[in-house]
Amino acid sequence: MTTFADLGLSPKVLSAVTDAGYTIPTPIQAGAIPPALQRRDICGIAQTGTGKTASFVLPMLTLLEKGRARARMPRTLILEPTRELAAQVAENFEKYGKNHKLNIALLIGGVSFEEQDRKLERGADVLICTPGRLLDHCERGKLLMTGVEILVIDEADRMLDMGFIPDIERIAKLIPFTRQTLFFSATMPPEIQKLADRFLQNPERIEVAKPSSTAKTVTQKLIACHNKDYEKRAALRDIIRAQDDLKNAIIFCNRKKDVADLFRSLDRHGFSVGALHGDMDQRSRTNMLQGFKDNQITLLVASDVAARGLDIPDVSHVFNFDVPIHAEDYVHRIGRTGRAGRSGAAFTIVTKADVKYADAIEKLIGQKIEWLNGDLSSLPAPMESTDSRPRKGREGKERESGKRRGDRRGRVEKDVETPMIEAVETVAAQPEVREPVRQQTERHQHQPAARQQRPYPANDDGRRDRRHRHRDHDDGPTPVGFGDDIPAFMLIAGLAKA
Repeated sequence: MTTFADLGLSPKVLSAVTDAGYTIPTPIQAGAIPPALQRRDICGIAQTGTGKTASFVLPMLTLLEKGRARARMPRTLILEPTRELAAQVAENFEKYGKNHKLNIALLIGGVSFEEQDRKLERGADVLICTPGRLLDHCERGKLLMTGVEILVIDEADRMLDMGFIPDIERIAKLIPFTRQTLFFSATMPPEIQKLADRFLQNPERIEVAKPSSTAKTVTQKLIACHNKDYEKRAALRDIIRAQDDLKNAIIFCNRKKDVADLFRSLDRHGFSVGALHGDMDQRSRTNMLQGFKDNQITLLVASDVAARGLDIPDVSHVFNFDVPIHAEDYVHRIGRTGRAGRSGAAFTIVTKADVKYADAIEKLIGQKIEWLNGDLSSLPAPMESTDSRPRKGREGKERESGKRRGDRRGRVEKDVETPMIEAVETVAAQPEVREPVRQQTERHQHQPAARQQRPYPANDDGRRDRRHRHRDHDDGPTPVGFGDDIPAFMLIAGLAKA
């Protein structure tokens, strides 16, 4: 059986790995580390939770033992799609590089430029960053990228597929063409592979599992539900309470607004819950994630910012409150549980509007997902809403978060349409009120009546409504032709003809 000692790592790295409690490499680590040490380009594809981060951290530590970085000239560059992933990679370098004296700089948003500039001034052996913040430093003249020896693009499919292509291309032009490039991802669709080939030169492809496959240790179930949000929330609460072995769980939503709404709902029902999404400031995101890791909260409601690569080793359950629109995101979401050989469970709430997305997921992972309590065809009649609103004919088209008005706790207020209709009828029944014509200035008094300013109808508060002119608000007689104001050129033409 292959051990880390057989992969060619340096003694300092092997000592740190042994202290961390690891002796046997995962398949992706065993396949990627030897060619990486030979400075080959790597395209690594493996299930999430199989140790892809260590696949590039460990060989990079070995290669960086020779040489030192100069000020503002990093030796290696690691690009991550999110701040959380970047911070997590930095933690891995600190853990496995404890026997090295390397300077590690983390450039992410939400942190002051001054503090990051001070780290760059000392010279960065390892530069870990998100693309936007890296380009910000480059544009400010704080970085020189000509000394980069190794480029790592983690979560390559998301980096290239979700709008980072222009930034990656700009960064690739700033670093030497002779660099070593390492790509790692859990999914690599053909169209993304074509883009990846633009950055790799004769790469070593390590594919230890079928692309977009899910771990065998994760039990997957679908839950049929009606489209109403309150029914989805009720179904989620029921399935959470039914899990006797639930230690902690991540609940994924597609939109940041839904994350906030679901967090408030679960909090009102007495659950230990937190929220994580991209609009939160970095300090709040870090504290929330750390609280979840420390078991201070049981449930974490999150957007897909938590779906990629976050290493929380012992998550027992994952719930998809919304079916992900992109099937690849499903693989990453449920990959938060069942990590490192542990067992896990993933439940996905499916409505009739989500059927096409669920079918795409089953096609991608190459397996059928079982329904927990019957499919959509066996759904009971929709349950009655708990709010006290009178039923309206168009209620089915309204959303709780849209035209309905509710207070902070989600209780629905009295219907607002009736008083609005009564107010309109009251105004319509009142006699028309006109504001007197304003006193004309001396200049306007010499103009014909047809040219004088006409009054506008008055509002209820006495102000003139200048938005709508009405033809029946005419105080003077209707002029014939041009009236008394005949253009001069017509008079001249008439005299000449006479």
